[in-house]
This record gives sequence, structure tokens and C-alpha cells, in this order.
Amino acid sequence: MKKIIPLLVFLVIGTFLFLSLNSNPNKLPSPLVGKKLPAIEGVDFYSNKNIKLNDLMGDQLALINVWASWCVTCRKEHQVIMEIAKNNNLKLIGINYKDSRSDGEKYLEVMGNPFDEIIFDPQGKIGMDLGVYATPETFLISSDGLIIHKHIGEITKEVWMENFQTYIN
Repeated sequence: MKKIIPLLVFLVIGTFLFLSLNSNPNKLPSPLVGKKLPAIEGVDFYSNKNIKLNDLMGDQLALINVWASWCVTCRKEHQVIMEIAKNNNLKLIGINYKDSRSDGEKYLEVMGNPFDEIIFDPQGKIGMDLGVYATPETFLISSDGLIIHKHIGEITKEVWMENFQTYIN
């Protein structure tokens, strides 16, 4: 009996580790999907004025992209985000996450600015309110403020077509 207990403990831990290592972090469930966007306040990236995220939404679909100048994956997805920005049926809101304003400005100067609005989140508080795991993360918000979809990681053309395009006219 004394030899079976350590074996059982080892098997339970081994199974847990195996399942954890084989999970896809891009498929992590979000408790916010299907719920109203939380009331979030921040400051405008350029003017430093206080703004409410919900006030930026308008009466159309919105895409909230959490990005940072130091994020390699954000750089990889940026050209796709620039293409998405051409869609007039979608408001594009950026959240500059745990970054410096000067680095964020340089990033946008070099890469281009696809965003209609940008909220500056240097401490990561807004990211915490949204349940951000890592950058980039992207949220699709309905015209009535419901979070329709959350994607963790790079938005590629394929990801856009499979997970987002179906919601957009």
C-alpha cells in the first residue's frame, strides 16, 4: 500500500502536466465573452485626457487591440491590423499596454497608426480589467457593447477570416 500512494500521486501530477503542456494558450476561455464590456476608464494616448472606453464605442462594431511597442508578435500582426482598419463598418481602438508613450509613438510613426482611438495603459490596469494574459490580445465588441470574441495572440489573415469576419457586414 505504501508503494501505491506515491505511484498514484505521480500519475495524477504527470497527467496534469501532460494536459497543461498540450493546451493551446490561444484557446484560453474568457469569462468576459458574451458579457457587456466592463466600465473602463483611461487616458487618451495623445491628449492625456480622461476617457471612458464605452464612450469610444459608438453604435457600430468595435475591435479593441491590446498592443505594445516591445511586443514582437504585435509587430508581426501590425500589417493585418492596418488592413482591418480600412473596414468602415468597424471602429478600431488600441490599448497601448505597459509601454512608454515615447516608444509607442515611435512604433506608430514607423509602422503606421491603424487606430481610430488609443488608450494609454502604462501600468496595465486596463489590461487587468479585460483579463489580458499577454500582448497582443484582440476583442470584438458588438454595437450594444457585448464582447463577442476574444483572441489571444497574433491576428493573421486566416485568424481574421475564421474568427472575426463572420460577425462583420
